Parts: sequence; structure tokens; C-alpha cells
Amino acid sequence: MGEQLSFKVLGPLAVTAGDVNVPLGGARQRTILALLLLTPGRVVPVDTMVDTVWNSNPPPTARTQVAICVAALRKIFKGAGVSEDVIVTAHPGYVLNTEGHLIDSLRFAELVQAAEQHAKDGELPDAAHAYARALDLWRGPAFAGVSGQAVEDEAGRLEEHRLNAYDDSILVHLELGQHQELIPGLAAMVREHPLRERTRHHLMLAQYRSGRRADAMETYRDAHSQFIDELGIEPGPDLKELHDAILRDDPSLAPAPVVVERRPAAASGPAGGGPALAVPSELPPDVPAFTGRIEELAALQSLVAGAGEGNTSTIGLITGAAGIGKSGLAMRWAFRAAEHFPDGQLFADLRGYDEHHEPVSAHDVLSRFLRSLGVPGEQIPDDLEERVALYRSVLTDRSVLIVLDNARAYAQVRPLLPGGGRCCVLVTSRDQMEELVTWPSQARVHLGLLSEPEAVELLTAIVGERRIAAAPEDVARLVELCDRLPLALRIAGARLASKPHWTAKYLVNRLTDERRRLDELSQGESQIRASLALSYKYLSEDAARLLRRLGLLDVPDFTAWVGAALLNKEVLDAELLIEDLVDAQFLEVVSVDATGQLRYRLHSLVRLYARECARKEESEPDRTAAVNRFLRTLLTIAEEADRRESASAGTGVHSAVQRRRIDSDLLEELLAAPLEWYETERLALVASVRQAARLGLADLAWDLTVSASYFFGTRSYTDDYRRCSEEALEAARANGDLRGQGAMLFALGCIELVHNQMDESFTYLAESVRLYEEAGEDHGRAVALRSLGQTARARDQLDEAMGYFTEALRILREVGDVHTECHTLHNIAETELVAGRPDAALSYALESVRLAEGLGADTRNLAQALYRLGMVHLALDELADAEKEFLRAVRIVKEKSDGIGLAFTLLGLGEARLRQGNAQQAETTLADALEVAEECHSPLVAGRVRLVLAEVSRSQGRTEEACDHLRRAKDMLTEVGALIWVRRAEEALADLVG
Repeated sequence: MGEQLSFKVLGPLAVTAGDVNVPLGGARQRTILALLLLTPGRVVPVDTMVDTVWNSNPPPTARTQVAICVAALRKIFKGAGVSEDVIVTAHPGYVLNTEGHLIDSLRFAELVQAAEQHAKDGELPDAAHAYARALDLWRGPAFAGVSGQAVEDEAGRLEEHRLNAYDDSILVHLELGQHQELIPGLAAMVREHPLRERTRHHLMLAQYRSGRRADAMETYRDAHSQFIDELGIEPGPDLKELHDAILRDDPSLAPAPVVVERRPAAASGPAGGGPALAVPSELPPDVPAFTGRIEELAALQSLVAGAGEGNTSTIGLITGAAGIGKSGLAMRWAFRAAEHFPDGQLFADLRGYDEHHEPVSAHDVLSRFLRSLGVPGEQIPDDLEERVALYRSVLTDRSVLIVLDNARAYAQVRPLLPGGGRCCVLVTSRDQMEELVTWPSQARVHLGLLSEPEAVELLTAIVGERRIAAAPEDVARLVELCDRLPLALRIAGARLASKPHWTAKYLVNRLTDERRRLDELSQGESQIRASLALSYKYLSEDAARLLRRLGLLDVPDFTAWVGAALLNKEVLDAELLIEDLVDAQFLEVVSVDATGQLRYRLHSLVRLYARECARKEESEPDRTAAVNRFLRTLLTIAEEADRRESASAGTGVHSAVQRRRIDSDLLEELLAAPLEWYETERLALVASVRQAARLGLADLAWDLTVSASYFFGTRSYTDDYRRCSEEALEAARANGDLRGQGAMLFALGCIELVHNQMDESFTYLAESVRLYEEAGEDHGRAVALRSLGQTARARDQLDEAMGYFTEALRILREVGDVHTECHTLHNIAETELVAGRPDAALSYALESVRLAEGLGADTRNLAQALYRLGMVHLALDELADAEKEFLRAVRIVKEKSDGIGLAFTLLGLGEARLRQGNAQQAETTLADALEVAEECHSPLVAGRVRLVLAEVSRSQGRTEEACDHLRRAKDMLTEVGALIWVRRAEEALADLVG
């Protein structure tokens, strides 16, 4: 990824690459970078950036200016040696990708957390060192020099964290007896923050312990005066109590020596000759090569403090999927926490998920626990309730850590919970155990997958640093093939460690074959397949069927309607079964998407296991029918989304495949914002097209692609559109489906047309016309003829283009396709313009706009018609009319997030403003157009924008700058074969240089 960046916000905003400062741009760029740094890895909407930069009073071009600032930041980071984009476009805004980079505020939080942990563990020197490192990161007020309410709020929050960390560090130094050394810094901090009572409390205590009793009294009197004068209140009770304690020289103020707690000897039995109670130490060995889980360990640490309060025991629950590392985390924390439970540690594996043994009964566990606690065997009752009562009596007033591993359900755990005392119970389970929610003092930890660095660290600990470091790309791939699942990683690591002649690449090759992956990871005592099977056998029949069928799909994630389609059930019924799979740790809840639906995901190893089960337990017709129902439901929703968003929906060619009905209320919920539904389902849609093609369901594959074509084009998802079109085309060819072939060749021709590959576009479109004619598909042929005319015009074949347009127009009027008729009319207008006949173009452009407006919505087609009308007005020197039409078009394409459309309309708007004599306004508009064109990777538009920018520069007397624009425009336009525009660049350049 190139150079590592270090983002510094704890002071003036700064970025460094290594030891070199990376120069940032102006105030807007710094504000936008600051907003991205507030929530790294999460989307910051463009609207939020606009509101912050312009204080909720943005100019009309604000969103474009934000895009320009983002592009400038990207360029800065590229110039600093970072090969990958640090700022990534993600609807509806941008994300700061900090993987591999550093942020000092996050490092500060990590160090403070480590310091707090050291302090809790009694490791005071380590705590002091960690606090010092954290506070040394500060270079001044956070985000100094950056304005904006959101940034200023975050700066205030960070400052409060700094002050709290400072006070916490002072407390550690006081406990270490470093009183005199603290006084100068504390005095300065009190002067800076006179109303912070905790800091003043520390200063008074340090002064007193250093023999400066009078100074401590003066510090209090000063506080009393300031609080009365500024707040109208007296200091709080802590300061008052310290003041009174100092006056009477309370012995409790003396520094306490650091004491290492010793485990007490076994307690004596009760009076009357009861059993002498033992101090058990039953924890199994700690898990070797344990990595990560810092946040989870910190969350469990609250159990230690809770167990020491009152007479209430604490309980912790660790949940997660099979092989996720629940037992490893429990053991790691238990060993850390053991010293806080001087009366012993009990451990039981309840075997809730053991294929070779029945779950262990509470009756048997209690017998062993009571013996471990010193109760003679003959005194242990047979009755379960009596055993529970004795167990709880023995634990009263004792501090014992009880670890219950692999619990199947709450019923296994309930009898083993203490009734009181200062005990702590830690349970691991795949079950959520909702019954524990009401427990008064608890900690619940749900384990997810390891991060990639943690997974690599685990492999390194098992295999050795030399072998892992030698092949970073292969190791990264190995980590993903193992799903970043600790059990799978340990199995893979053990295989590599036991076979020194194997490379990481060799094991990757073995795991890449999905048919063998579970076999490769199910060897020896640890087996992925067996681990999953233990949970699978406890599922209900319907939940198991749903899991199997979910495994048949290639989608990366899904919502509840998918389960309903697979089972042919109502959505509410499917949701209940999906929640069963979530509870059983087979499914993971990914997010709530833009349509308000919960999205779920199967990890790849679970998917492979589910697919195996489907092949074993379900017939091929049942499997095929389930997938077919899903695809037909997806087509129903996609087609309706297209109909609601695009005026062109229904004007193209569709298959005869039977749509599957979907509940109208659910459809309304999903499609409140059709483009947002497409955005959330984009990856699933692409995967489904490819799966349909692979399964030979050609009609579904190409019809899904047709239904998504407007979305792909509007959001510039060219790679997705091309991939779907190519694979659906191959499936249509294999099935001899002429209409499907024609539709996909048309799609590929349009893709090449947009990217100015005119020869390729002409070939695809001409073949599409031929196949449609052979299939008797007149409507499809007319739409393809329209696009063929666009290609011919771009190739400077104006007569041929007019012929294609005229024939298309005749057929479109016969079949009543007003949308494509409108599109064809404004293409004829553009062709007349290129031919130098603006008067002839005007009537076509006006008719096109009239038809588009008659369709009743602000569509992309209307924006294109307005753009063409604006260009005609430009050619006729009707500049005010041109500007008006371009502004209408700009509004529409912005609402549709149509990047290419925005670049074109801004180009026209800039040219209109230039010709009206507004050179400065024109230059700003054209700069926006150039930025958008470059973001959309459109050299045609960018080249045309530079032609007009050259005119602006020339009008301002900046001749060299104008020449540079023209040379770069010529290169861009030559690259895409736009010969007409290349000639214009050459002529302008020749005229300029003489």
C-alpha cells in the first residue's frame, strides 16, 4: 500500500508520511479531512460536509466543491507515496480508510485503556508509563485551527478525555508515592482549569503528603473564593472532606504502601466441627498463541469490580459461533482475574456441544465442586435441590471464580449460580441465554471474527515469524479462506507448523477448492465440520432447511424476504427462523440497510457446510426450485424498482419468465427510495446474475441485468454492468435465446458508447439489431438503432446516424415508446448541431423536452433533453435561455447522483456563463465539471471541459495556461477516438501559438 500515514488531531491538524510532513490544503480541505477523522471507517455524508464547511448556508455548487476538496486530498496522499485511496467514495458520501495508517486519537485511547488495565491489575509503574505515553501525544488543543460545529464538539470531547487521563495518571503517581514531583505540574494545571475539583483535590493531597500543609489550605481557600465568585456555589463534598481531613491530620491521608495480595490459607470450618473448606485451583492451561480481543477482555474486567461490591455475585457470558474462540477468551481472562478471587477457581466443561458425550448434568458438577471446596463426599446429599442449597451456603461470604465452559442452555447453568457472596461466574455458550439479562451485575461479550492483523498474528505465533513474513499476500489470502475464525486458523497454522516443507501458498491452493476446504480444515482433534454439525443437529426442521437453502445462494448478505422465497413462506415466518439461526450463531447480523431491513450474512465456512447439507438432505429439484423462487422474487423487486425510478422502465426487452408475487406492503417498504434499494442490493444482484447464468437460467440472468441497467448507468457501476452483461450473454447463447442475446449485446454496446470505444460499441449494437430482427423483436431493434445512431455520430458518420435515428423514430412511434422517442429526438437535435444546423435542431430539442415533461417526473431522460436544448440555445447565441436549461438539468442529475450527467451539464453551464462575459464564474463552474469528469474516469468529458477552460484562460491573457489545457484536451480526446473534438483542439492550439 506504499507509505504509512500518521494523522494527528491532538493539536493542530497534521499528517505525516514517515518523518515528513504532508502539506494540507486550505480551510475547506482541512475541515473535510477532520470530519472524516471523527469517524474513521464510517461513511460521512456529503450533506454533513456541506453543512459543516458552510455553516448550514451552502452555495449551489457546495456538493461539487466538496468533491473537488476530496479529490485534492486524494492527490495529496498519492503524492505522499500512498498507493491505495485513503478516502473512498461510499454512498452517500466518503469513508476514511485508515487500514495500515495511524490516528493519534485512537492511539491515545488504546494507551489510556492499557493504563487503566494496568492500574486495575495493580501494575502501577506500567500504568504510569502508559499514561505518560498517551499524554505525550498531545501537541495542543485537538483539531486546533479547524472550524465547524461537529469538529469543535469532538475537540471538546477529546479535551475532556485528556483531562480525565491526566487526573487518572496523577492518581497512579500518588499511589506510587511521587508527591513532591507532581506539585509543579498540578499547580500549572489548576491555574489553567481552576474549576476542575478533581485536579485541585490531587494538588492538595500532594502538597499535604509533601509536608506543605499550609499550601494545601491555601489551595482550598483559593478554590472556595473562585467557586463562590464564578459559580455562586461552594466547592463539592470531596474537596470539603479533604480540607477537614487535612485540618485534623487524618491518618487515612498518609500514602499506603503497595501490597502484594496473598492467597489466604484454607478457611476453618464452622463451629461445631464442620468441614475445613479448601481453596481449589481448577483452571485448565491457558490457550497458547492467544491474540487480540482487547476490547472484550476490558469488558469482562468489570466483573472483578462488581464481585467486590456488596453481597452480590457477578456473571459474565461469552457468546459466539463455533470455533470463534469463546473458551480461549474465557481462559485468558480467568488467568488474569484469578488473583482477585482468593478463595479459589472452579472450572467445568458442560459439554453442551459434544458429539461423543451427553451434556454434563448440574447434579454431577455440584458433586465435584463441593468436593473441591472441601466438603467430604459423605456429606454431599443426593437430592439436586439439597446439593444446590449446600453449594450456595458454602460460597456465602467467599470470593470464588467459577468458569462454566460450553453451556448448552440456561437450564445447565442455573443450579451452578451462587446465591450471594463475592463470587464471579463466567459462562461460554453459543446460546444468548436471555434469562441472564435480569442478573443485577453482569457483562455480556459477543465474539466476532478476528481482524486481519490479529489473524496474521495468531498464525505467526503458531508457525513462526520467518515463514509468515516471507509471503504476506499468501498469508492474507489464507486468513480470508479461514474466515478469520480462530479454530480454522489454528488448524491451518498447525498443518503448516507440522509440515515445514509446505508454503503458505501451497496450503492456500488446497483451501481454494471449495469442495475440499472443509476436509482440509477437519483433520485431527479440531474439526470445523464437526463443530458446525453439533449446532446443526439442535436446529428445528424448518430452521435447518432454511440454513441449507441459504447455503445454495451466492449472495454476500440478504434480508428476510430471501428466506421467505427459499422456503415459500410468509416473511414474518421466515424472520422467526432467521432469528433462530442468529441465536444458534449460524447467521451474523451485518447492519440495518438504507431500506430499514436487517441484513444477515453467512460466513464462507458456514456456507460451505450448509451447501454440503443441502446436497445430502435435499433433492436436486427441491434445491433448484428454491433458488429459482429466490431469483424470480429478486426480479419482481428489481423490475418494480426500475419502473418507479426510471421512465424508461418497460420500454426495453424483458423475458417471459414468471415473476413471483411479493406482499405489497413489503414492496412499499423496500422501495420507498428505489435507487437506495438497488444500492443496498448491488453486490447481491451481481452475484445472483452470475449464479443464474452459471445455472443455465439465462432468462433470469439477462432480465435481471436489464432491470438494473438504469441503476448501473446512473451510479456509474460500469464494471458490474459489464460483468453481468457478459455472463448473461454467454448463458443466452448457450440456450439459443435470441432476444436475450440481443438485449445483452445492446447493453455491452451502450457501455462501450459511454466509454467512447466507438468501434466496439458499433460492433455490439449492429449485432444486437441483427439478432432482434431475426427474433422479430421490433421494439428492441428500434432501441438498438437509436444507440447505433449515437455511435455513428461519434464516428463522424452523420448521414448514417440520421438514417438510424429516423428508422428508430418510426418504429418507436408505432409501438408507443414515448421515453425512447424523446431520447431519439434530442439525439437528432444533437446530430443537427454537429452538422452546423442549429435552427433545424431547435424543433427536435423542444419536442424532446415537451415529451419528457409529459412523462410526469424529473427523470434522467428529461435532464438529457434539457442539456441538448441548452446546447441548441448556445449555438443560436440565446445565452440566458441556455443557462436556464442547464441549471434545470444540473438540479435533476444531482438528485439522481448521475456523475457523467453532472459533468456534461456543468460543462454546458460553464460555456454559457463564459459567453455571457462571466469569466470568473465560468471558470469555477468548469473546474467543478472537470473534477466530476475525472472522478467518473471520463476522458471525453474532461477533454471537452479543458477546451472551454482554454477559452477562459485565453480571455484572461493566460496564454501558456490555455495551451496546456488544449494539449491535455487533445491527448484525452485522442485516447477515446473523439475525432471531431480532437480537430477542434488542434485548430484552437494552432490559432493560439500562431
